[in-house]
Amino acid sequence: MAGHSKWKTIKAKRLAGKEVSPEYAAMVEEARLGQELGAAVYRRRIELGLSQTELAGRAGMTQPQVSRLEGGAHMPTIPLMVRLAAALEIDVVMHGDVSAPVEFRAITTACHSLSQRKPR
Repeated sequence: MAGHSKWKTIKAKRLAGKEVSPEYAAMVEEARLGQELGAAVYRRRIELGLSQTELAGRAGMTQPQVSRLEGGAHMPTIPLMVRLAAALEIDVVMHGDVSAPVEFRAITTACHSLSQRKPR
């Protein structure tokens, strides 16, 4: 991600009506996704009545990592998303449309019971 001074320079260019680069557009999109994901994690954590420390323990993270994630400053890897989903008792649904809002769906009873089955 760009440093603070680079963001200031890019912002000044936009305010002056100059065209911004595709790299800037990508950085803005990544920041938007990070903020939406963080807000969704926060809402679900509060729904479950968990502290950041409790969520961290469930997901194999540290409390500061949860804080950065909820603040939108950290974009998790796919393995971390899977651990977070289990910790937050939600399904992971990924698709290619990054313009769609981030949402979490609580694990359905049918899906949950399937995952709890023992192999034969």
